[in-house]
Amino acid sequence: MQVWKFGDNIDTDAIIPGRFLTINDPKELARHAFEGIRDEFAGKAGQGDIIVGGRNFGCGSSREHAPLALTGAGITMVIAESFARIFYRNSINVGLLPVICPQASRIGENDQVIPHLEEGYLEVSGKKLPTEPVPEFLYRIIQAGGLVGFAKTIRSEDLCTR
Repeated sequence: MQVWKFGDNIDTDAIIPGRFLTINDPKELARHAFEGIRDEFAGKAGQGDIIVGGRNFGCGSSREHAPLALTGAGITMVIAESFARIFYRNSINVGLLPVICPQASRIGENDQVIPHLEEGYLEVSGKKLPTEPVPEFLYRIIQAGGLVGFAKTIRSEDLCTR
């Protein structure tokens, strides 16, 4: 597991440049993730790696391609001080866990990060950094692999109330 550290205001164009928006396959999108700002990411990111950002991670356009590119690269969690609202929701929709950690700037690329989300913190190389809680409903969507996977688990009788 590797930590990939980014700063504030990383926009969706930095995550996946607009010229690749005709691609819908997460693995193919991953080949172009962070192209032009961190070219080594696409070739070196692996399953279970974590992205750490600063404030306003995922700002810019509302493209779902950005979190899809990250999941295609094997990223399962993005930790940031704050997220752009649409990126946060798009991440959940595709099964990528966004974690708000006000002290994310204390995480370095050489740190080992162990999430203790139910307890409300990240263990980072022996330090405890508090996180905002992930609502249970949203966490269930992420565990199902995203909104489509979650919808497949719902029985029709669960949707009807009398």
